[in-house]
Amino acid sequence: MRRAGTQKNWGAPPWRIASQPQRSGMPSEVDVAIIGGGFSGLAAGAWLVRLAPEKKVVVLEADRIGAGASGRTGGVALAETAVGDLPGLGDVLDGFRKHLDELQVECELNLSGAWEIGRHFARRDSPIEWKDHGTLRVIGEVAGGTVDAGKLLSGLAAGVERRGGVLCELAQVESVVFDPAPRLQLGSGEIHAGQVIFATNAFSLELSGLAGRAESEFTLALATGPLADVQLEALGLGERKPFYTVDLPYLWGRLLSDHRVMFGSGLVHAEDWRDLDTLNIERGQTADLLAWLERRVRGLHPVLRDVEITHRWGGPILFGEGWQPIFSRHPQSDKAIVLGAYAGHGVALSVYLGCWAAEVLLERKELPAWGQIGASPQRLL
Repeated sequence: MRRAGTQKNWGAPPWRIASQPQRSGMPSEVDVAIIGGGFSGLAAGAWLVRLAPEKKVVVLEADRIGAGASGRTGGVALAETAVGDLPGLGDVLDGFRKHLDELQVECELNLSGAWEIGRHFARRDSPIEWKDHGTLRVIGEVAGGTVDAGKLLSGLAAGVERRGGVLCELAQVESVVFDPAPRLQLGSGEIHAGQVIFATNAFSLELSGLAGRAESEFTLALATGPLADVQLEALGLGERKPFYTVDLPYLWGRLLSDHRVMFGSGLVHAEDWRDLDTLNIERGQTADLLAWLERRVRGLHPVLRDVEITHRWGGPILFGEGWQPIFSRHPQSDKAIVLGAYAGHGVALSVYLGCWAAEVLLERKELPAWGQIGASPQRLL
């Protein structure tokens, strides 16, 4: 299992997670135990206690709320999945917005669209013209937008506790025994659960049944100091739409509410998910890739040549087979659901599927045909 508090060498993103879970005792018996305190786990917990307030629900986070991918995402919300639409998926962004409304989550949600940018087939009216292995321009627009990741996590956490759910930080689940009812082993004791949701994403792959079935990576980002309106117009970001490239080398980004611009790119491969905890943005390949990203950003446009870089950070990301998200029963039990591997499309999708998972446990909805965990582990990347 991962060690708590190990993200100190990952840098800090430019937002704050304000959640401070109430001091509740660790329950010994629950209806539903959720392992993982990111977007998926918190959304599942908040939706469960909203739909079935009589259920006893606990969310267990090995570190602090949002310590993994969710707290380090860029906050770009996109429709569908990394491989596009899937049968029966539904309208992710509309469901995302409705769930946030019903859970009373305020997170600066803005779904005004997202730019697709590329080096070929540019629109004549492209507001963006950047130099990066060719000329990057807008080639199209898709459904999407942005959120404040810190406020989204804080709001979902509040939604869990508002209706009686329990949040436990620094609650590392060491193993789960299915015999047939799930028993969760923690250093501080044991929890008996009627059902379990595994929302650990890039971590604890043996626990979630994803070892050999998904690959953990580490991605990088940085943020500039605040820019003036005239500078943002010169960059082509006056409409405040996030952007991502459709060709390589990959680049994504967005404008923050305080006029900082965020850019992200690069993957550091982890042979084992435990290797994520050893990464340091100031050393080795991780530092080299972050320096490369900074050089790219400064070369995009004269406005960025001497801009201050105020934040540098990285975070985990999980890829499943064919980049499809995982949304499945656990290989060892039909009383447990596993979800994750959003491959960079997790901001809206993770909340949407987390709420869907809650409805599956309540027998209000079925799992989709896609997203099933393969029969045998294999090397994916």
